[in-house]
Amino acid sequence: MPETLLKTEFPTLKLHARGKVRDIYEIGDDLLLIATDRISAFDHVLATGIPDKGKILTKISLFWFELLKDVVPNHVITADIDQYPASLQPYRAHLRHRSMLVQRAEMFPVECVVRGYLAGSAWKEYQASGSVCGVALLPGLAESEKLPEPLFTPATKSADGEHDVNISMEEMGRRIGPENAVLLRDLSMTIYDRASRHARKQGLILADTKFEFGRTAHGVLLADEVLTPDSSRYWLEREFHPGGPQISFDKQFVRDYLIESRWNKQAPAPELPPEVVARTQEKYLEAFHRITGRTSLH
Repeated sequence: MPETLLKTEFPTLKLHARGKVRDIYEIGDDLLLIATDRISAFDHVLATGIPDKGKILTKISLFWFELLKDVVPNHVITADIDQYPASLQPYRAHLRHRSMLVQRAEMFPVECVVRGYLAGSAWKEYQASGSVCGVALLPGLAESEKLPEPLFTPATKSADGEHDVNISMEEMGRRIGPENAVLLRDLSMTIYDRASRHARKQGLILADTKFEFGRTAHGVLLADEVLTPDSSRYWLEREFHPGGPQISFDKQFVRDYLIESRWNKQAPAPELPPEVVARTQEKYLEAFHRITGRTSLH
């Protein structure tokens, strides 16, 4: 099994931030995003990583950034390490296939979530109130059922360790301005439509996803990661059966193991056994193969 990269330490570079999955360094006016093999569950980063997960997420994001560039510009400058500045060349072995040099942007402090199916927190909210983010839905819908129309359901962008909170379109407008809210909603819905149609061709259902946008002097950019199994819920179309939860291309095996182990969701999180790591890696790889149509990460 490939080596797992859990953390980068580059003493000659300035660390900008370390998230649940990504390490970010400042490279002049730009940023270097590195997707590690860390995995989080229930708002905790686990001690055990998933080999090649960072490479898989990076390759999927780059595939979508390229496919969607006629819909909205993105923040990617290059992911070719031969084109990276000289200051990054000593770290080539750690950066290859899992990093991208991107424009620094002023990020909008909201998650732009689009839901085509009634799952996750939307299902819980619907059960309690019959609505999702203030949008009333027809009564009697089943879990995982396809919605009559995709819903835009923005959320707060919370600090690490905290849950994102669903907000209304009106609240989003108060936070970033009504015109920006409409622009990001329309971009999100267009991207979701394009991505859903591609996913269907590959035998996948894109149940829901979230986007992050930033702004530079040249306008709005699609940023962060995009349409990966960490930010999106993908289901196999041939196995889709509404009326309950579906098998997703994400960290389902990890969550199932943690629930079965009766972990109290307090730090420290337990180690993952090799079989859970292997099955989770297989799921991420299958998502990569299906989404991109490629067989190799390299």
